[in-house]
Amino acid sequence: MDAVIDGRAAEAGDVALAVSARYGHFTAMQLRGGRVRGLRWHLERLTAATRELFGQELDLDLVLRSVRELGAVDASVRVYVCDAGGVRVIAVSGPPVRLAATPKSLRSVPYQRFLPHIKHTGGFPQGYLGRLAELEGYDEALLTSEDGVISEGAITNLGCFDGDRMVWPDAPMLHGVTMRVLESELARAGVPGERRVLRVADLPGFPVVFLANSWGVVAVDRVDGHRLKVDEALMAEVTGCYEAAPWDSF
Repeated sequence: MDAVIDGRAAEAGDVALAVSARYGHFTAMQLRGGRVRGLRWHLERLTAATRELFGQELDLDLVLRSVRELGAVDASVRVYVCDAGGVRVIAVSGPPVRLAATPKSLRSVPYQRFLPHIKHTGGFPQGYLGRLAELEGYDEALLTSEDGVISEGAITNLGCFDGDRMVWPDAPMLHGVTMRVLESELARAGVPGERRVLRVADLPGFPVVFLANSWGVVAVDRVDGHRLKVDEALMAEVTGCYEAAPWDSF
């Protein structure tokens, strides 16, 4: 994994700095050909969270320079803004992730992330719940309130498409970049969207339920004991809108 700190290549002595950076936030993205979908939303996310967590403005030129300095072409990239002897920008890259189209299964768990609108560091609870879901034979944890209202996946957003409109959970959650890309492209295609209170029992009523994150978009065919329909034509409409989104250069 390559790393850049404040626009310069990380050195051996920077390892301790990165490890000590526990307070902060980040954004995750997939680069293809050195470009990314939804760059402006990645930057908006980093800017807003920096204001809220640190009370200061983020140097966006430093963010862009740090990503460019990685020299990544096809890669998974994360940009952290964290407290490590002052507010620092840390960009890291690793191998690209190509999301398989195989539908996923979800295990619902009652859990609400702290400050869910921020993609903050310290994702141990989500990692733990995701691992438990995998041990039970599921692909991902689906986070709900104590009374069963769906918010989001452990590392994903959940969406539903009925062929006429896109439905997202009406609950505290991270407004993911892939979710925002989809909202923009679907609106461009004339497909309206709305927020609605959703519970697991509501999901079988949709012809398409899907997950979205920086890895892409994929259908869901099982939640707990509920088998879900996967309308291939409608799912292709969702993925087609996502694939139509433009790529941005740094």
